[in-house]
Amino acid sequence: MKNEKYISRFLNGIFILIIVLFILDGLTSFEIKNQPIKSFTYFGIIILTPLTLIWNLWKIKKNKWKIINSTLPILTLIGILIIGPMKIIFSSDSWKTQKVLYQNRHLNFKKVEYQTQDVGAFGYNKRTVEITYLTDLFMIVNPIEVDIDKRVEWIKISEESN
Repeated sequence: MKNEKYISRFLNGIFILIIVLFILDGLTSFEIKNQPIKSFTYFGIIILTPLTLIWNLWKIKKNKWKIINSTLPILTLIGILIIGPMKIIFSSDSWKTQKVLYQNRHLNFKKVEYQTQDVGAFGYNKRTVEITYLTDLFMIVNPIEVDIDKRVEWIKISEESN
């Protein structure tokens, strides 16, 4: 009985972490740079949603907690069906830097980069964005300004990455 309680907490905790990372990566300028973490997040949301829902409906005894713990997996499952599992899978590849175009004169962790993302059979997504690296795992992405080449704080470097 105690093991089921710990398994429930662990499973629901990992599920909530994956949902938070998925929402941050998909809906904000915060992005996951590390490919294993991004794959774990995107594939985890597809696999853990039904698994968590089934576990919560099957193992939790009290109806009140069964309903409370099953609400988030049900809403997530609806979201997955609306977005489409294939679109989630094709978005699971992280953006890869092809070329560093500019570097901030004052902040070494701030750059303007040309990046590509492999979307499987659909080819590659391409973008040129301003990146602020938080760590090797996460970054903040912003659109670049039109007159970036005329601004004093940016140094043109055109460094190939791949």
